[in-house]
Amino acid sequence: MVVEIPRHSHAKMEINKKELFNPISQDVKKEKLRYINNIYPYYGYIWNYGAFPQTYDDPDHVDQTTGCIGDNDPLDVIELGTEKQNRGAVIQVKVLGALGLIDEGEADWKVLTVDIKDKLAAELNDIADVESKLPGLLESTRDWFKHYKIPSGKPANNFAQGGRFFDRDFSLQIIHKSYTAWSKLVEQNENKKKISLANSCLNNSNTLNDEMAREKLENIFMNLKKSESKSEKNMSELEKIYYIDRSKY
Repeated sequence: MVVEIPRHSHAKMEINKKELFNPISQDVKKEKLRYINNIYPYYGYIWNYGAFPQTYDDPDHVDQTTGCIGDNDPLDVIELGTEKQNRGAVIQVKVLGALGLIDEGEADWKVLTVDIKDKLAAELNDIADVESKLPGLLESTRDWFKHYKIPSGKPANNFAQGGRFFDRDFSLQIIHKSYTAWSKLVEQNENKKKISLANSCLNNSNTLNDEMAREKLENIFMNLKKSESKSEKNMSELEKIYYIDRSKY
């Protein structure tokens, strides 16, 4: 797992598919940096959040369980452990289960995991263990994903099979499917989604040697120094709490 967003932070960081070597950067909407609102009783993201590298949810494929196309992103991962992880950390996790989010008509699977070094790891082996050892966390996770976009004017999200949490075996199938889609994607010379497939280790037509990679990255860093930064959100706004009337959704 690559950690994009540490627990209790607000900046919507993600693997940038269009930039060279796919760095983690902050999502931008309408020329503004994107942040997550606090919906009562939560503060920011309620777990460590990130993605599995070498996965891809194909928008040209209809997911059988959700009935929706893939969201054109790497497979999302939630890490439930006791420690707050650092952005950019690469951690080995144990797969526990999955939640089938439907986000604006696209399949957006969330795989639940725990860091294998966490003190809870020995007790958590499947989705049933999460409910018994961490009571209330699954319900809070479903509630958060359903309502977190409402303060920004978006509708509530929906879920596959009424918000059911799928077990470890099913989740491993989801991961394998996303890995297979990624394997096909990276062999393409071009793709209609304009995803950067440049790499330094796959030994395919998109692989750059060290010298070429260094030169391209240096050019990117020089241009970053010249570019204008996006408008920043007033930091006091991040502390606001939004109260959602759940009976309406």
